[in-house]
Amino acid sequence: MEKVIKVGLLGLGTVGKGVYRILTGNAENICRKVGARLEIARILVRSLDKDRGLEIDPAVLTTDYRDVIDDPEIEIVVEVMGGLHPALDYARQTLKKGKSLVTANKDLIAQHGRELFEAAAAGAADLLFEGSVGGGIPIVRPLKHCLAANRIIKIMGIINGTTNYILSKMTAEGAGFAEALAEAQARGYAEADPGADIEGLDAARKLAILASIAFNSRVSLDDVYVEGISRITARDIAYAGELNYVIKLLGIAKENENGIEARVHPTMIPREHPLAAVNGVFNAVYVQGDAVGNTMFYGRGAGEMPTGSAVAADVMEAARNRLHRVAGINGCTCFEQKPVLPVGHTQSKYYLRMAVADRPGVLASIAYAFGDKEVSLASVIQKHTDGRRAEIVLVTHRVSEQNLRDALTIVEKLSAVDEVCAVIRVEDEDVREVG
Repeated sequence: MEKVIKVGLLGLGTVGKGVYRILTGNAENICRKVGARLEIARILVRSLDKDRGLEIDPAVLTTDYRDVIDDPEIEIVVEVMGGLHPALDYARQTLKKGKSLVTANKDLIAQHGRELFEAAAAGAADLLFEGSVGGGIPIVRPLKHCLAANRIIKIMGIINGTTNYILSKMTAEGAGFAEALAEAQARGYAEADPGADIEGLDAARKLAILASIAFNSRVSLDDVYVEGISRITARDIAYAGELNYVIKLLGIAKENENGIEARVHPTMIPREHPLAAVNGVFNAVYVQGDAVGNTMFYGRGAGEMPTGSAVAADVMEAARNRLHRVAGINGCTCFEQKPVLPVGHTQSKYYLRMAVADRPGVLASIAYAFGDKEVSLASVIQKHTDGRRAEIVLVTHRVSEQNLRDALTIVEKLSAVDEVCAVIRVEDEDVREVG
């Protein structure tokens, strides 16, 4: 007899519909690859009467989560509700009963990953979450399996499509931030309240997950330094182009002898870098390993079918493990305890734009203030002047964040400095390796 593994879905929104379409539309192919037929036995929904554009047996739908989690025949539960509540409680109950859990919920993994992995281990169940980072881009499994023999040196990722669309439009068309955001909202790429995206919080959750896997040590959301893109101007985009850079919102995680860096912020990268060519709503994750060298994973970072693809693949893996009675082998990889460095301990180059008095000696006073705090300037360019005020653009050599901040505290108090208009980090130390 053909083996059947029953699956329950918690949620039938955008991603849930994608999972349903893939598991049912590709059922025969999936059955051959898994060695068992996957049957979606129950689906938790908010309303039984809503038209979802799918052909679903009404008897499969339920508004009671217990019909999914408590059903003894359902072996795999797929959580695609999003948010923490009630998803966290449902996840706990699922794993406690020994059922495998597949989720695309970055909030769950970034904020409660340790607890959920402990529950999965106690229940000898799988906890799989490929869809939580990068939508359809395979990155969690490659880090855990394909690149597992490497010591990961660095991860840099464009892991939020909304901000990448906004910055791409600003770069291509010279649009201002507000105009680009409005178009992203009109196209459905940005929410009515886009705060989590444009302030970097969505990317920070994803980076916490990736860094934890890459460096085998728990990195929490609170460990990630975050800056958004709302202060990026068309002027800075244009200056970046003149300097042969592109501005992207990047999640960056590195490991050195002192610990782990984890930060999300606007970043200037050279035009030759592979990430510089990633535009629109696409995502990409660039990984540097000691053995493999440089690799990049690229694709659609969100959406019904791309994220549904990642979730469905996790369901297939969980089903194979159930079939062969090895569920629970995908345990937590955070077996070390490494410090996460405060942002002041990180090092980078910096782009600085300032409005200053247009008179002799101003550059010398600024250079002296920087030099006093061991900030070395690689270039200084005067861009515009009206006879009274001038705009200058500076790029530093690599320096610690704390030294730069200390220097800026002094610079901002100089009578000749009207305003420090922009401070943007520059990442270009490995461009020769990837060019």
